[in-house]
Parts: sequence; structure tokens; C-alpha cells
Amino acid sequence: MKAHKPSTTEELIKTAQALRWEVGTELHDAAIESMYREAARIAQRVVSTKTAEPAARFDRTLDRLLTSRLFGFPIMFLMLGVVFWITIEGANVPSGFLSQLLVDTVHPALKEIGVSVGLPWWLNGFLFDGMYLAMAWVVSVMLPPMAIFFPLFTLLEDFGYLPRVAFNLDALFRRAGAHGKQALTMAMGYGCNAAAIVSTRIIDSPRERILAILTNNFSLCNGRWPTQILMATIFIGALVPPHLAGAVSAIAVVSVVLIGIVFTFLVSWGLSQTILKGEASMFSLELPPYRPPRLWQTLYTSVIDRTLIVLWRAVVWALPAGAVIWLVSNIHVGGQNLAHHIVEALDPVGILIGLNGVILLAYIIAIPANEIVIPTILMLTVLVTGITDVGSGAGVMFELETESATAAILHAGGWTLLTGINLMLFSLLHNPCSTTLYTIYKETGSAKWTWLSALLPLSLAFIVCFFTAQIGRLVGIG
Repeated sequence: MKAHKPSTTEELIKTAQALRWEVGTELHDAAIESMYREAARIAQRVVSTKTAEPAARFDRTLDRLLTSRLFGFPIMFLMLGVVFWITIEGANVPSGFLSQLLVDTVHPALKEIGVSVGLPWWLNGFLFDGMYLAMAWVVSVMLPPMAIFFPLFTLLEDFGYLPRVAFNLDALFRRAGAHGKQALTMAMGYGCNAAAIVSTRIIDSPRERILAILTNNFSLCNGRWPTQILMATIFIGALVPPHLAGAVSAIAVVSVVLIGIVFTFLVSWGLSQTILKGEASMFSLELPPYRPPRLWQTLYTSVIDRTLIVLWRAVVWALPAGAVIWLVSNIHVGGQNLAHHIVEALDPVGILIGLNGVILLAYIIAIPANEIVIPTILMLTVLVTGITDVGSGAGVMFELETESATAAILHAGGWTLLTGINLMLFSLLHNPCSTTLYTIYKETGSAKWTWLSALLPLSLAFIVCFFTAQIGRLVGIG
């Protein structure tokens, strides 16, 4: 019998037939039985037929629920909604405490010390009304939400839920030409966009990492939540009876968050078809077993690696912002301060897009930190309208205790429902803060991507607000 080495399926069949004729049916059948016995022996060694352990059964049951097409997305939105609610509600008390300590107590004390040591009024105001006060606002508004959100986020990560979020959103991101892991960096952006930019390191593909970086700004960071909540409460909640105002305001803020998610997918798709052209890479997403969170590691990761490092960068950038706020409010040219001149110059553009010059100037000044937008808007509104008995003077940022008092100042500045709605949209879409832009430059090492990260969302903000303004005026809310 000649030996031969078959290389195709057809040759294998012919060889088997030839062997069967040559060695006989009995020997052939014996060989087949031997093969089946060997296959059964291997299967017994590598395949377990025992009943799954209780922990494994629990994991599979939970996975069927959390990643199901019917319940996966509702549970995901509910979970993130609970995290946001805990963050916002839980931050109110510590934010109020820090504001009372740093703004109401320490700030006047520093000014008194400046007077007692003989500092000239301009240096006293520049240091304490400008630089210190901006830093104090950033710390009091930014620290409590981050100190709550990041531990909660890290707990969900340690428990094993966040990989399930990535699994649920993977198909949508792949259709947009992005990576499924972008779901995690997008969620991180709701705490802080700068921290989310660092978290894009989990994406291996350079193209898809740039996509995640360029679109993360559409996740509403904690510095922008106060603006959204205040505008929704004053202008949208006021449209309905008081007992419905809270629910309607919450729906308005959630709607803005959903608009941000839509823009994340649309812009990701647009970029992946143009300057970042390419197909989404396939990746093997391992769903880790559920496990109890590790408390000390969670605290270290969330407080040291995320909260304090990001807060420090924000404080460093807030100091010069405070200096600029004080200078434009106190340097006079032609009988008026610089702020008044700049607001008048920006008013035509601001009104065209449903905003005003005060808002645009506030956002220019507040590039270092979104947390100081509302205090800056209130100070500038009082300054340019000549409202008296409110605030503590030119260049001194402030907030009021009640929403009705804040609404009265804004209405005196000519604000309408359209202004409030467009400010919510502008706050969502405008350029990242300087802390995030600095982080983008550090992570990418590219001025090109840093500039695009700033100009792309800012252009979208102007375009969207322009069209919203035209529609608003047509329906009579302008």
C-alpha cells in the first residue's frame, strides 16, 4: 500500500475510499471508532459538565439582565442618572460650606489684612477680589462634585459594571467609526473632561483615541452642571405650575445631556469619514467577573489620581482668569471700563446667536474654568446695566442665595427664554476649558489636535445657537 499525503478535502475523501477498499471495511470501521473514543476522552478532560458554581450562575444571570437588548439601556441610563443625582444633591451642602468659608469668611479677612499692611487699593483688589476669588469659586464649585462623582464612578468600575456599559454601546460606536471603549471615556467626561482625556489611554488605536479626545467635550462636565440647572430652573421650570417646575427642569437638563450624546455620535461619524477616515477596529471585550469594590484603592484612585490632580490644574488656570476679570472691570478708557467696551463690541454677535455680549465675554474670561461662568455673568450684568446695591463692586464675582434674585438680575439685563435655552446649548457645545485643552496637548503632543479640539465644538456652538435663535424668534420666544 502506497503512502500519500492528501492536501485537499477531495483528496481526503479519495484517500479514505482507497483505504477502505485496500484494508477492508472492518479495519476502516475500527479506525473510525478509535477516533471517536479519542475525541470523547479529550472532551471529558476539557469540558466540564458539572453544575455551575453559585457565583458563576449569579454572574451569568446578571449579565443577561445588564446586557440584554430590552433592559440593558434603561438600566444603564437609570444607573448613570442615580450617580448624577447623588453627585448633584450630595455636593450642595459641602459646596455651600466651602463657599461660605472661602468666599464669605476668608475673602473679607484677606482684604482686611491687605488694608492693614498698607497694600494699595488696586493691588488689594487685584490679588483678593480677582485672583483669590476666582480660585475660591473654582474650589467650592468643583471639588465637592468631583469628590463624589469619581468615587462612585470608580466603584462601578471595580464592581465590573462599566465594561458592560462599553459592551452595550459598542455597536453604536462602531457604526460611528469609533471604538467601543469610548463609552467609558464618555461617561468619565460627565465628572471632568480633563480626567476623561487621560482615560482615553485605554484605547489602543491612535485614530480612535483621537476621536474620543475630540468628542469628549460633548459630555457635560461637573463645571457646567450649575449653569444648566440654573437656566432650566429660571427659564424653563418657570413655564409650568410650581409643583411641576422641578420635574420639567430636570427633563430639560437630561435633554441637553442626550443632545450631547447625539453630537458625540454624529461628530465621531463625520470625523471618521473625513480627516480621521478609517474603519472601527475590532476588539475583544472581556467582561470581568463581578466583585466587591476595593475601598482604599477606590479612594486613592478617585481622590489622588483624578480629583486632586485635576483640581490643582484648574486652580492654576483660574488665578490668571480672576486677574483678567478684575482688570477689565477696573481699567477705564474714555470714561468706561474695558468690560463695558468689550460687551458693546460683542453684543451684535451675541444677539445674532440668541445670547448677548455679557455671555460671550464671560465665556472668554472663563476659559480656564466653567465654574466661574455664572458669577462672572452676574458681575458683568450688574456692571454694564448700572444696577446698584447688588454685589461687592467692579470685578468682584458673586452669586445670590435665591434663584428669584438671580432671575431678576438676568431679566434686567434683557434675558429671555431664548437666551436661557441658547445658553444651555452653548454651555454644552462650546470649547473645552483650558485645563482640558492643556491635558489634550499633553496627551497628544500635537498643537493641531489641541486647536481642533477647541475650534470644532466652538464652531458647532455658534452654528446651533444661530439656527435655534432664528427658530425661536419665528415662534416668538426671542
